[in-house]
Amino acid sequence: MSDEADPGFDELVEQARDTRVVVIGGGIAGLVAALECAKVGLRVTVLEASDRVGGVIRSAEVAGVTVDVGAESYATRGGRVRALLTELGLDDAVVRPAAGRAWVAGLPGGAAAPLPAGGVLGIPDNPWSPDVRRIIGWGGAWRAYVDRLRPPLTIGHEHSLGRLVRTRMGRRVLERLVAPVTGGVYSARPDDIDVDVAAPGLNSALTRAGSLAGAVGLLVGERSATPGSAVEGIDGGMTRLPAALRSRLVELGAVVRTSVRAESVTAADPATGTGWTVSVVDLLDDSAGPLEADAVIVATPEDDARRLLAPVAPALEPFAAAPHPIVEIVTLALEAPALDEAPRGTGVLTVPGARAAKALTHSTAKWAWLAREAQGLHLVRVSFGAQGEAPATATLDDTDAVQLALAEASALLGVPLDPAQLRGAQREAYVQSQPASAIGQADRSAAARSAVRAIDGLAVVGAWISGTGLAQVVPDAVAEAEHVRRRVLWGDRAADH
Repeated sequence: MSDEADPGFDELVEQARDTRVVVIGGGIAGLVAALECAKVGLRVTVLEASDRVGGVIRSAEVAGVTVDVGAESYATRGGRVRALLTELGLDDAVVRPAAGRAWVAGLPGGAAAPLPAGGVLGIPDNPWSPDVRRIIGWGGAWRAYVDRLRPPLTIGHEHSLGRLVRTRMGRRVLERLVAPVTGGVYSARPDDIDVDVAAPGLNSALTRAGSLAGAVGLLVGERSATPGSAVEGIDGGMTRLPAALRSRLVELGAVVRTSVRAESVTAADPATGTGWTVSVVDLLDDSAGPLEADAVIVATPEDDARRLLAPVAPALEPFAAAPHPIVEIVTLALEAPALDEAPRGTGVLTVPGARAAKALTHSTAKWAWLAREAQGLHLVRVSFGAQGEAPATATLDDTDAVQLALAEASALLGVPLDPAQLRGAQREAYVQSQPASAIGQADRSAAARSAVRAIDGLAVVGAWISGTGLAQVVPDAVAEAEHVRRRVLWGDRAADH
């Protein structure tokens, strides 16, 4: 029997058309959740407080070149982001970065070197390898080799990545190899990273191999036989993704409103707890008014999400458990022939405390499409700030921040760069959510989601609860939107469908 012949089909379609969903937040999580609701016919309204959608995916024009100044790529693991791009007609625009290893800077004497290949989160599988020994020295290699000599009975299950590396391989491996990676990737210290989340299987491999180096060797072998955590980007910039999401939403009849701030979420009928009222302020004309909804999906950063949801979800703590790092990115456009050969590959990570910057990306060396658009200019992104550490640019005005970024770029790239070579610059700051791999973050996220899910017609999505990175944000938003639409369409029968 076809769906059209089902006596309840027409009623279900009509119910979908009459069901109102308000999504608060126009970042990728909010747009994806909105799309999942709109594609089945629900009446969707997206509210975004800023004047654009996309969240941490943002672009700017620097010296006449449009460049990503927020997220510039996504991890390919799981395939969910690629599937979304295909659905949106962007599959042909997917590009891979240039091959090559990142460098690490801030070594003794101001030296820099390529990060060794074949490691996991910077942990080497062979401390005697020349590219490892170049970074940790003979003393560091001997200390790391002790890991191979320790008896298996001393091996236990360690949650903290920092403590695991420190006790097994020593301080030099931790500070010169692992810490630059976790700082650059997660903006977090190794001690705060959960091994089981950041490197699944490492603890069990350690028990099987009898050493941390052996465990890394096992994981590298397994990883080489399966798709890894490579990254991809979009020709023309990542902002094509939120633009495509917005266009598809409009095609489906959804309403996307920018410069509109949600002030509160309250039960439309407090007696029965059914339906929701979202109080909003239009920031362009200061007008205020309510929106009625059958379901509300909150897709804002954590502080705003807790502020909106805690009054109606009593089990949700009203404040974030841990502060989020503030990250500043200064993008420089340089006319510097000395960079034509990409002297430090596509990017540089730093030993924590050695430099003001935490990382650098030579964007035109990394992305062929950007080099094409830049027509001989070099685009370089210099990143500042990490967990527990304010950006070195935080107290500087734009002029001084750009000068600091230029000095850091010169040091990290190993090339003299003069202010006269600067053709343009852009400074951007954003709040980075706690990574899913932070110790305790999985439990905090699960508790928050459980508290919100306990209230019918409410949901929460976004990097703070799913983990950072589109590879985690997208599938989480899809799953939560599916949960919401099943509840609003099927009610108590949702578990049966």
